[in-house]
Amino acid sequence: MGRGRVLLALLPLLGLACPGAPWELGAGWQCSFSASCECDFRPDLPGLECDLALNLVGQHLVRQLVVKGVREFVLSHAPVKPLVMSFHGWTGTGKTYVSSLLIRYLFRAGLRSPYVHQFSPVVHFPHAEHIEQYKNDLKNWIHGNLTRCGRSLFLFDEMDKMHPGLIDVIIPFLGPSWVVYGTNYRKAIFIFISNAGGEQINQITLDLWRIRKDREEIILQDLEASILEAVFENPRNGFWKSGIIEQHLIDLLVPFLPLKQHHVKQCVANELASQGLQAQPDVIQAVSESIPYFPEEEKVFSSTGCKMVASRIPFFL
Repeated sequence: MGRGRVLLALLPLLGLACPGAPWELGAGWQCSFSASCECDFRPDLPGLECDLALNLVGQHLVRQLVVKGVREFVLSHAPVKPLVMSFHGWTGTGKTYVSSLLIRYLFRAGLRSPYVHQFSPVVHFPHAEHIEQYKNDLKNWIHGNLTRCGRSLFLFDEMDKMHPGLIDVIIPFLGPSWVVYGTNYRKAIFIFISNAGGEQINQITLDLWRIRKDREEIILQDLEASILEAVFENPRNGFWKSGIIEQHLIDLLVPFLPLKQHHVKQCVANELASQGLQAQPDVIQAVSESIPYFPEEEKVFSSTGCKMVASRIPFFL
């Protein structure tokens, strides 16, 4: 029996099999048991920085935090812990877009990489009565894939819909873990995406606007405590009373600010360009005006960010 078959035969004994789980381990066992293996990890930091600068609209904090944090992590040959990022903000502000850019510029195969793993509570963890099985499945899945390749990325979408208590099962993988089975857990990346905290971000941004503090002058310290309190104290949130927050395991708390009308106009122009269409000023103006804004009196910030832009454009062409 060859070495590869021996390893596969040993998987159940090592606790790497996931019986009953809704996911399967993919190919790529050639990276197993090698702390130096980079697998599909091919970071293009200049490309990431350029794309964020050109195409991420109205999120100066996101650009600053993500570029600096990812750069420091990628350039470290021996990270002290995995990189853990948590994206918070209202719908349409760019959370999913930024996570897709990170995957595209960090892994050669992008979203098709076997070392990129995405989880949705609606798809993977739909039933509250099965939470103990989900915990077992999730722990085995992450353990198995990190053993296969330490340079893995795990993306948890819609954390505000996650069953409270479920996510804490991955706490052992988020800290300064020891090397297990020859694979360094500290080279992994975890990204959490959530609308939770979005109301607090919007309200603080609005309050600062009312005292005439420029939106681009907002810093993380203006928002961080309110976001953490909102997600930690909400019993309908996946981070409710979570040890991930209590143990300070999140390296980058990334707030996505609400967008103003001129940001929406930029989104319209970008969408038109991506469709190969001319950026007609009247179309850009009409689409941006069709988007709802809040508060009702001042209409300062877009209620849906740029999420509705693509679907609105055909009505004004």
